Amino acid sequence: MSLPTSYVRFADGVEEIQPNEDQLGDETVASMARVARMMFEKNRHAIRDAHAKSHGILRGELQLYPNLPEHLAQGAFKETKTFPVIIRLSTSPGAIQPDSAPAVKGFALKIIGVAGKKFLAEEADAVTQDLLMVNDTIIPTGDVKSYHDMQLRIEKLTHSPEILQTAINKVGVLADKALELLEDVGGPKKEVDMVVQAHPNHHMLGETYTTLGAVRYGDYVAKISVAPLSDNLKAIAGKEMDVSEPGAYRDMVVDLFKNQGAEYELRVQLCTDLKTMPVEDASVDWPQDQSPYQVLGKIVLPAQDAYSPARRVYADDVLSFNPFHCLPEHLPLGSINRVRIKAYESSAKYRHMMNATPRVEPTDINQMPD
Repeated sequence: MSLPTSYVRFADGVEEIQPNEDQLGDETVASMARVARMMFEKNRHAIRDAHAKSHGILRGELQLYPNLPEHLAQGAFKETKTFPVIIRLSTSPGAIQPDSAPAVKGFALKIIGVAGKKFLAEEADAVTQDLLMVNDTIIPTGDVKSYHDMQLRIEKLTHSPEILQTAINKVGVLADKALELLEDVGGPKKEVDMVVQAHPNHHMLGETYTTLGAVRYGDYVAKISVAPLSDNLKAIAGKEMDVSEPGAYRDMVVDLFKNQGAEYELRVQLCTDLKTMPVEDASVDWPQDQSPYQVLGKIVLPAQDAYSPARRVYADDVLSFNPFHCLPEHLPLGSINRVRIKAYESSAKYRHMMNATPRVEPTDINQMPD
């Protein structure tokens, strides 16, 4: 496959610092820290400020396809290899809520055995690479200013009556516009319901997941995604599920993996035009007719106990998943991600400190409990 000249090369100028970015980022992180303290007082256990509720903890292998062309053989994917992986499945709210509220779903992938110095100085010698993905191709609050404004509204609404809290949890990390509507307790229910419907209660194992915004992809700029590959996952893609039970998503993940395995395909969408596929506005969907996803390999997951007590504690309290825990060749890009570098570190430090559980990066898949 020849390399189209239109693939955007990673270089100075791909990212553009936004007005008041540092101040907005600091205010955002400070607000998130205040909310985290409130959540600790509510639960007397520190939880993630987003994607707090896990639904499955999986182990498997990432098998890279052989003979990837030069534009795909980048960074961690440069050589044909097989890596052990850990996956944490979650939903987006920063609270432990019943599954009946529609929410963005998360797929956090930790790849073990990735050589090379990592971006974060304190984790430079780690042998893991994280990729964090959600079942959407955009972030409605796609730049630092809108993300900042959304977070301040979330903090304000955290003090609101219980009925409003329920509405906030339904919105999850969706559009800032919805939070504006929710500031009025008697606000327009129709518009709120429209936002909620953006993420229906589909089977989470049948979803396609994509990185939050752009990432560096070696010499290029991209989004990375996983999509159902095995027939059993394709069969449940888009399937509406009964989520009336509080642990419905956990149950559906556990039920599938009790007696069968599954496979996802790892893919990459390379940027071809910074105007139509912007880095600094993650609310813009990159057109696939302009740059289709290209395959890198597959994630093979055997039958397993997907949510044992030991696994839940390991993934929720011991492990951290951070998009900046990466090779420099896969650095998250754009202002929405530059603010997240501070947010993730602040959240993880507080969570591990309050739970008296040191953060440990695995060096071997066998460190993951059965």
